[in-house]
Amino acid sequence: MPQGIRFILDGRVRELEGVDPTLTVLDWLRGAERRCGTKEGCREGDCGACTVVLAELHRGELRYRAVNACILFVPALDGKALLTVESLSAPGEALHPVQKAMVDCHGSQCGFCTPGFVMSLLALYETEPVPSRARIDEVLAGNLCRCTGYRPIVAAAGAAYRDGGGPRLAAHQAELAAKLRSIARSDTLALEHGNRRLSAPRTADALAELLERHPDAHVLAGGTDVGLWVTKQHRELDTLVYLGAVEELAEVAASGTHVEIGAAATYTDALAVLAGPIPALAELIRRIGSQQIRNVGTLVGNVANASPIGDTLPALVALGASAVLRRGAARRELALDDFFLGYRKTALAPGEFIERIRVPLPPAGTRFGTYKVSKRFDQDISAVCGGFAVRLRGGRVLEARLCYGGMAAIPKRARACEAALSGKPWTEETVGSVLPLLEAEFTPLSDMRASAAYRRLVARNLLRKFQIETSSPRRSGEQVAEAT
Repeated sequence: MPQGIRFILDGRVRELEGVDPTLTVLDWLRGAERRCGTKEGCREGDCGACTVVLAELHRGELRYRAVNACILFVPALDGKALLTVESLSAPGEALHPVQKAMVDCHGSQCGFCTPGFVMSLLALYETEPVPSRARIDEVLAGNLCRCTGYRPIVAAAGAAYRDGGGPRLAAHQAELAAKLRSIARSDTLALEHGNRRLSAPRTADALAELLERHPDAHVLAGGTDVGLWVTKQHRELDTLVYLGAVEELAEVAASGTHVEIGAAATYTDALAVLAGPIPALAELIRRIGSQQIRNVGTLVGNVANASPIGDTLPALVALGASAVLRRGAARRELALDDFFLGYRKTALAPGEFIERIRVPLPPAGTRFGTYKVSKRFDQDISAVCGGFAVRLRGGRVLEARLCYGGMAAIPKRARACEAALSGKPWTEETVGSVLPLLEAEFTPLSDMRASAAYRRLVARNLLRKFQIETSSPRRSGEQVAEAT
């Protein structure tokens, strides 16, 4: 039976019924609610003008995260609290410390982008201690301003911490947490609007059962790609199954041998765990989209999307990662080497989904590096991405796994180069001798991001760079990461 979406806005429980499952939070705010502080800029999660903050209970504690309202579907609000710039202070009340700092530091000119900047800084201010300049830059990378040049906005971040007196929302956390518990759902959310339907199960078993019954359904996680199908391609998605409410799939766990990343785990959650055992992969994830994108987008979604320029894929293949696939009660584990069959084509059977990704920790003696080359450092798609893992003994190559993105229809290993390196000394001369093999292994395309000739040159030079950076004596398992 169709149900309503329950969430909290400005301290009140709201319930929306009969809503199109693909209605974006931005369109609902500006249309039905007439909350025009949340701006429409790019409608693709790039400019940050639409930034809002979601509050949710995570392991019993409240957390606040900035997200892009323009590609977030309204059903994703279920069980959460939504904060917009209008939520920060009522008429006659004092401005929030972030707002006051933006005024005092002259951080706004035309004002169009300002609400988005305020909401990004709000999530930072309310959840983290005094940040470094690098952290402020990272948080603001997903917000575009064409007027101020960012200096006064960065200054406002510092001023808020210096003069703000501490988190403002903390005083109401107990009350908000109680309201969130009161609307927590234990059953599957089922929405219908015309011929469109969305189901949001609460358990992996319920998810598996739904997909077995609806094998043609579109699986929705963070929506950072699916959202663009609606806002840019104007596609009509009749049946959606949302896995973002399945808590067991949001887990990221590290053992002595692997890191396991659930299908609903966001990039932000994965990064926090990977930073310890596989720091090079964590640094690559910092380059994916913006803070807003990483707060909802998922690493498993990046794999399932199967884009040949998916940032994480070359690194995961080089590490020997595998996917645990599930259909009903049946599971199988498949190496990512065998998962990608063709351009955006995978080994997933109808009704099957990726339950989690298993990433092996690099064994002793392994040098691992990953490199992304794009026109911009932040918020850009790869022209070429490389993931390299070489296991050495006595200075010689025991095993090499070299994978490239942007060089073929799938993330592809340079197998001839790998074979040629086996048993050879790990030297610049050895690497130089195998580079001609790349010419035969890859036939990249020319497109808006790079020419084929440029991609070939970059592929060769990234492998050279990796050898140079890993040729000096290192501790076992030490890694490198580069964002070019």
